[in-house]
Amino acid sequence: MRRVMVPICLLLICLITATTGAGKPYSPPLRQDYPNNLYWGDTHLHTYLSSDAYLLGTTITPDQAYRFAKGETIRATGGDDVRIRQPLDFLMVADHSENLGAIPAIVAGNKRLAATEHGKKVAAVLAGLPALPDILRARTRDEFDQGNMAFTRAKSAKAGDFDLDDEFKREVWGQVVAVAEKHNDPGKFTTFAGYEYSSSPPMLHRNVLYLGGPTDTLKTLPYSKYDSPNPEDLWAYLESYRKSTGSDVISIPHNSNLSRGGMFMTVTYEGKAITPDYARIRSSIEPLVEVTQIKGDSETHPFISPNDEFADYESWGKIDATDPKTLVRASYVRAALQTGLDVEANVGVNPYKFGLIGASDAHTGLATVDEDNFWGKSGANEPSPYRASAVSTFSASGYAGVWAKENTREAIFAAMKRREVYATTGPRMTLRFFGGWDYAKSDAERPDIAEVGYQLGVPMGGDLIQTKNKAPSFLIRATKDPVGANLDRVQIVKGWRTTKGKLQEKVYDVTWSGHRKISSDGKLPTVGSTVNLTEASFQNTIGSPELSVVWMDPDFNKGEAAVYYVRVLEIPTPRWTTYDAKVYGLKEIQQKQPAVIQERAYSSPIWYTPR
Repeated sequence: MRRVMVPICLLLICLITATTGAGKPYSPPLRQDYPNNLYWGDTHLHTYLSSDAYLLGTTITPDQAYRFAKGETIRATGGDDVRIRQPLDFLMVADHSENLGAIPAIVAGNKRLAATEHGKKVAAVLAGLPALPDILRARTRDEFDQGNMAFTRAKSAKAGDFDLDDEFKREVWGQVVAVAEKHNDPGKFTTFAGYEYSSSPPMLHRNVLYLGGPTDTLKTLPYSKYDSPNPEDLWAYLESYRKSTGSDVISIPHNSNLSRGGMFMTVTYEGKAITPDYARIRSSIEPLVEVTQIKGDSETHPFISPNDEFADYESWGKIDATDPKTLVRASYVRAALQTGLDVEANVGVNPYKFGLIGASDAHTGLATVDEDNFWGKSGANEPSPYRASAVSTFSASGYAGVWAKENTREAIFAAMKRREVYATTGPRMTLRFFGGWDYAKSDAERPDIAEVGYQLGVPMGGDLIQTKNKAPSFLIRATKDPVGANLDRVQIVKGWRTTKGKLQEKVYDVTWSGHRKISSDGKLPTVGSTVNLTEASFQNTIGSPELSVVWMDPDFNKGEAAVYYVRVLEIPTPRWTTYDAKVYGLKEIQQKQPAVIQERAYSSPIWYTPR
């Protein structure tokens, strides 16, 4: 199959003439001190330098990955030409630090690595693998399954002792830094040098993202689970880098949904009590969390949010009634935000004060997560007539949206540090979220929503300081992806700690499309669906292209710490498996996941702390 997606040029016309809520004319400010540019990117992409990616069939290099993200057509590992629909603004290739570059080096003829016991094992495994294009073009499902299983078995060879010395590590890391520097083009396209630290089990993986260029980053080496499986040792290593170079670095946890309660615990990795110092370094090193990606959504789960009708979205991991609720809560972002309030009440610092981003975790070198242009988790999951039934649990997700003044490392990194970022499951929805005490309902209709947002409050990622004896108000505007689906509704998710120390949550529908009304049971009726499963299509005849609102918390208690974030839902659209069914003429797909989804965006939170 040949898929070449051509970018669509969009012209966005901004209106600069309007009136204030009082009906008086105003002029746009001559100088904007707030970030007014939205940039899209992926901070979690793997190439052939990752041992598991190579063993699963991927041969795309970091150079090719950056070129693809910038909009070039490249040849995918399976042999088809592929192009991203709309180029990204920034990218970090985050290959695994564990055995980084070792397997490609063996294939390229590194005799020392090939002579190690594990090197010999890997060489034998590679020699027995089928050609990826042959598997993707298999004549039968059985033939595909046999080939796919061969790659799956080969993946186990990623771990092992290649006897890597610092010279080899320095050489590979130098290549990683050099290719990132080659593609960094300030003002046009931003790259970050980095890697993935993969402590497991359980899955306590992090993506390490550096602000600096070669002058700083070549003074260090990637830290791996072979150095220590304890993430706290990673933080200490990164803190040492900060002090020695004067440059900055962050660590981004991901796939908390698969951490078996290990990601957001109420104790340290070694089971000790959380101290203020622990909370401070964690919140400093880890200002962001990856909430959605190919291996599922980590926002919440029906087991811990039973009253949330949209909680069961692209869920991964088996959870049943025998699982302790505390373990499940420690695996999901929404509960972690509440836990942070509890820890802060006890030790004075919130370790879980993080913003939310999305990223792909694609092991193909292809940072594309559009449902109708999805190239899978790994080489063996590239488009084929069989993948929709064989690997249906993978999700086409996600991206990070960043509000910054310019497209540079410094500006984007600064936005990440202040948490002025948000996640989407793929669509490029525009989302503004502000909290304050003096927003008027008419502010939601102003074209200069950002100006009034910053003047009267704080943006996503910020802190509300109580200055008046009333409930806070929140200013929100969400706009659809220009080439995507209309919006169903905007919700605010609130978590809080009562004065008696109990953690609570509630989801509020704050604005929505159409003329629906909240029913007596407190639920908003569904938006409906225009999806045609046979044609893998939908129509924007329902929903709204934009939703804006000023909302005041009706349950506010000034003595209770609280955290708020926005969730935006699109109208129903076909899932990637449904697009595959249309492309390949599949009448039936045996899959565990639904054929229709409601894609979404998650803002970074705004916190309220009692004085």
